[in-house]
Amino acid sequence: MLYKSTRDSAVQVSAAQAITQGISKEGGLFVPESLPRLGSADIEAFAALGYVERAAHILRAFLTDFTEEELAACVNGAYAAGKFSAPDVAHLSKVGAKMFLLELWHGPTCAFKDMALQLLPHLLTVSARKTVKDKKIIILVATSGDTGKAALEGFKDVDGTGILVFYPEDGVSPMQKLQMTTQEGGNVNVCAIAGNFDDAQNGVKRIFTDAQIAETLARHDMVFSSANSINWGRLVPQIVYYISAYADLVKEGEIANGETINVVVPTGNFGNILAAYYAKCMGLPIGKLICASNANNVLTDFINTGVYDRNRAFHTTISPSMDILISSNLERLLYALSGCDDAKVRGWFDSLAKEGRYEVDASVKEKLTADFVGGFCDDAATKATIKALFDKYGYLCDTHTAVAVRVYEDYVAKTGDETKTVIASTASPFKFSSSVLSALTGDTSGLDEFEMVDKLAEVSGCEIPAPLADLRGRDVRFTQCCEKDDMKRVVWEMLGIQA
Repeated sequence: MLYKSTRDSAVQVSAAQAITQGISKEGGLFVPESLPRLGSADIEAFAALGYVERAAHILRAFLTDFTEEELAACVNGAYAAGKFSAPDVAHLSKVGAKMFLLELWHGPTCAFKDMALQLLPHLLTVSARKTVKDKKIIILVATSGDTGKAALEGFKDVDGTGILVFYPEDGVSPMQKLQMTTQEGGNVNVCAIAGNFDDAQNGVKRIFTDAQIAETLARHDMVFSSANSINWGRLVPQIVYYISAYADLVKEGEIANGETINVVVPTGNFGNILAAYYAKCMGLPIGKLICASNANNVLTDFINTGVYDRNRAFHTTISPSMDILISSNLERLLYALSGCDDAKVRGWFDSLAKEGRYEVDASVKEKLTADFVGGFCDDAATKATIKALFDKYGYLCDTHTAVAVRVYEDYVAKTGDETKTVIASTASPFKFSSSVLSALTGDTSGLDEFEMVDKLAEVSGCEIPAPLADLRGRDVRFTQCCEKDDMKRVVWEMLGIQA
């Protein structure tokens, strides 16, 4: 299987090249030239397998330049026993009669990004051997909170790599910041920026596509790659867990093989829900894909109107990983919905860069609304949902999952759609202890971060995840903060290059 660029369909690269490069040279994102097909017999077979075996089978269809042995080593290295606290890796919890929470946060950083970022270093190491021998791979990351820590943990001390992470100084939770700034590893660097996630993401993209920077790196035997979901190696593992969840529902007798489900995803950068869309295109019986946003509801408006407009107020919310106004992975969806029309995609994203907005044509809008539903809620509704879910079912969720639950409940109330539904649960509630504890008790005054974690465990009866408990007392290694226009200088400084 080859991969095309969303901004130049003439570009064709192997999976290994797409993973190593991260982003196409003209700024487009790599997408598979076609999607493998999934049938009911495949689901039946998956129901009898564990997560590792399911992942290997699904990824084999996408990563055709990997040998069986290479792929097996990658998957086993990522999801081996002990890596995830849930034996089934991506645990499915039934809450109520129709709602199933897909817990994607049982990995080493307690967020869904582990599902891909425990695998990506293995994929990238194999890919680099095939494409850029003897060059050091520099992973450059912009994060809204969870990707940064998951990437740092995945790539720490991996031979032949270095990793640089930028995060918004005031745009992550205290626990997320602590996870990043205390990160161990001799090849890692972390820097805050005085701005929001979109500023960090835009800065990283500019660095990626700067030919002069690429030439300087090459002279030092280095090459950039990405651990954000703009990298196909980050996105393809996410397809696996939606297919796996469906197989588990069949295995547990909750649905019949072939029965349609809906999927709800709290999303900012659109990668997680895009993976569910790809699974649907492969043949997984998904009805509606419900895109849940917080007060930064640019995606809700886009789905409802066909107009993407980032010219609006930016809100810092209690679900910070979704505080995003430029959703990078939407480009991949629009490429698919436009019939792989790279000229249209270039036009839309040129308009976004210059004017901050674009409007898709009627055909694309019709296809968009056939598959997607958009909804959003504010912080007050998010907290109310956390409390209601706990009071009614004894289930404790984080602020991002609560957004998805609330949007799902609003959708059901509006439509009466009683289809069984999988909701992506994206983080441990203990990563956002202040907001979650406040939702349950209304009072966090006088408590520091770890006192709130302890209190939340006491109030909820839930166990504090070991990776978060272990942060207590750890020394902060990284304290630097830069202006958004100074990111390039910081990159050279971190790499020890005089540019």
